[in-house]
Amino acid sequence: MPVSGIGKQTCSVARTVGLIGDPWTLMVLRELFLGSRRFDEFQVYTGASPHLLSVRLRGLVETQIVERRAYQQKPLRYEYHLTEKGIALWPVITAMREWGDRWNGVKGVAPAKITHRQCGGTTRVRHECASCGETVDPRGVAVALSRAATSERRRLAERGTRPSAGVRVRRKPAGAGKIAP
Repeated sequence: MPVSGIGKQTCSVARTVGLIGDPWTLMVLRELFLGSRRFDEFQVYTGASPHLLSVRLRGLVETQIVERRAYQQKPLRYEYHLTEKGIALWPVITAMREWGDRWNGVKGVAPAKITHRQCGGTTRVRHECASCGETVDPRGVAVALSRAATSERRRLAERGTRPSAGVRVRRKPAGAGKIAP
């Protein structure tokens, strides 16, 4: 279900959060990657109400992240399958899982292990330089904002949204250059 406003920003992260950023949508995506296909499975494994689940599934279909396929005619019932656009969210979901296992896990035990079918090895998310192949983290990269992103950040900073007491708003847009870890 699209999150109003945020999905219209220039920033790719904001636009993505606008599409999939609410907790229930992320839980449905988790279930799709775990193999759930039917409404009742999503309801059982996410705990979402029927109405909430219907709205989230409709949003995923409308944004072409998921497609509906009829599996029964009387009464008409559907299964839900990830599209190529949906499958491309795999690194996002697995990165969240890895982070959760490390920083937010229960008693240090990962609830799921993802292994490569071909060799049996454990998988992981890895960010690497497209040129040299070196693994990188935020301390080893630089960000160059596009003109549109720079202009948008400047407009947001100039507009200033009445900060809370004691909060200083930068008048110069942050974001270009080295990422602060």
